[in-house]
Amino acid sequence: MQAYIKKSALRRLKIIEGQVRGLHKMVAQEKYCLDIISQTLAVKQALSGVEDLIFKNHLLTHVSHQFKSGQQARAASEILAVFKLAKKK
Repeated sequence: MQAYIKKSALRRLKIIEGQVRGLHKMVAQEKYCLDIISQTLAVKQALSGVEDLIFKNHLLTHVSHQFKSGQQARAASEILAVFKLAKKK
C-alpha cells in the first residue's frame, strides 16, 4: 500500500470511529432523529472517501502491476467488479 494513502485512510478511519461513537451516544441519549440521520449520512460519506482512497491505491499498485505484467484481462475484471459494487450503493 502506498504510504501516503495508508496514512490518509487510517486518519479518516480514526475520525469515522469517533463519529460512530458519537452516533452511539446520540442514540443512547435519544437525540432528535433527524440529527442522528444527519450524522449517519456523514459517516457514509466519510466511508465512501476511504473506499475511494483504497481504490486509488489498488489502481496505482495492483492494477498497474497487472497491466505491466500482461494481465490486462484480470485488471479489467477487477475494475469492473469494483464498478458493479459501487453501483449497488
